[in-house]
Order: sequence, then structure tokens, then C-alpha cells
Amino acid sequence: MKKILMMTAAICFGAAHASAANVVETAAQAGTFKTLLAAAQAAGLADALATTKNITVFAPTDEAFAKLPAGTVESLLKPENKDKLVAILTYHVLPRELAANQMLAGPFHVRTLKSTGDRTLAISKGAGGVTIDNAKVVKADIVTDNGIIHVIDTVLLPSK
Repeated sequence: MKKILMMTAAICFGAAHASAANVVETAAQAGTFKTLLAAAQAAGLADALATTKNITVFAPTDEAFAKLPAGTVESLLKPENKDKLVAILTYHVLPRELAANQMLAGPFHVRTLKSTGDRTLAISKGAGGVTIDNAKVVKADIVTDNGIIHVIDTVLLPSK
């Protein structure tokens, strides 16, 4: 499994831009994504999120992680749960840039970087804003040198 994840990361993730702040640096500067960044580090994905070109990250805030049942985050950060953590985090990342003005009115589906099982997110754009599965986009289009961040209010959990 570890070899498959390494190969998937090598295929999906490209080289870094040299200019502005990347996804990880931008999230760190915001100060509201400490849990997400700790999870990315624990999953071994932080470097990939910093160097992958043309990605979209649906980034749950620390408040979004706090809505999970008690003990969930702590459990996911344990080394024995790394595969599950990788699956959850890659479910939040698209292998392309998707700005808010590119999102269609009404529901449509996009494929994530998650390698197995449930790999698509349902996006709906309407008068009430944009939702990603059951999460609401609270801030859209934070542009980084390697992609776009959309801040969401709920952690997205794949069904399998």
C-alpha cells in the first residue's frame, strides 16, 4: 500500500513554482488551518501540497475539524491510521485549478486525488453560495503560486 501511495504521489504531484506563497505557506499564514496542516504533515502530504502545480484545495478550517466527533482528529493523526488520513486529505484536493467563476450553476461532480473508492465531490452553486458535498464554501478563490484554496466549514469524509 505504501508503494502505491508513493507512486500515486509521484504521478500526481509536479515541481514547485519559485515565486509567491504556495498552498501550504498560504494556509500557514492564514492561521486558521493548523489542524489541516498538522494532518497533512502526519500523512506525509505537506510537501506535495506545497509543490504540486495547478491544484485546488478545499481547505477545512480548524473550526471545521472541531465539529468532528471527539477524538476523531487525534485518532486520525496516529501512525496506524495514516492510510485513512491520506484518503480523507486527498479527497479535499482536485488535480486542476477550479476557480469559483468556473463552477457551474446547479450540481456537478469533480474527481479528486483520492486513489480508491469514493473519488468524486458534488459541487452546487446557487443563490445561497457554493457547497462541496455537505460543506459550504466560506471564502473562495485564495490564489497561491501553485493553485487555489477554497475555505470550507466542514471536513469532507469519503463514503469509502
